[in-house]
Amino acid sequence: MDNSILGLLKVRIKKGVNLAIRDAIKRGASDPYVVVSVGEQKLKTRVVKNNCNPEWDEELTLSIKDVKTPIHLNVYDKDTFSGDDRMGEAYIDLKPYAECFQMELNKLIQQRNRFPIKRIQPDETNCLAEESNCFWQDGNIIQEMILSLRNVETGELFVEIEWVDVIGCKGLAQVEL
Repeated sequence: MDNSILGLLKVRIKKGVNLAIRDAIKRGASDPYVVVSVGEQKLKTRVVKNNCNPEWDEELTLSIKDVKTPIHLNVYDKDTFSGDDRMGEAYIDLKPYAECFQMELNKLIQQRNRFPIKRIQPDETNCLAEESNCFWQDGNIIQEMILSLRNVETGELFVEIEWVDVIGCKGLAQVEL
């Protein structure tokens, strides 16, 4: 196992809302997809045709080496005959999520239902459109967020992240933030 990897991060790209129109020919729609990247890794969702409110419900898994490196999300409009058009970008700051792993959560281990453990407020250091919550659910910590796309006139992405410990990797509990 690669000792430089802390573990895996599941990034669930749920949906986009009010995304920018980039295909004027197609009655004002777009063919959006999302590229999720960290370091050298790049993964992408499928293209949703003719839709400015796409529902992807796709889970992409990244290996994480450093929680200080943000996860980048770029939204594009798929074009057949020319380069794909940019439809905005956002990023996920992993540090507030990683802080959840350093809390004393052993008492929650028996808790089976959804239990809120941390709230993250939107500010200039993140792309949050509104307050984001981290939950303890079935033994896992999940952060739900709505990200405002930047460098575009309109659009939001609904995203969830969930950590996966990997045997032989350091994990998030011991990481210095």
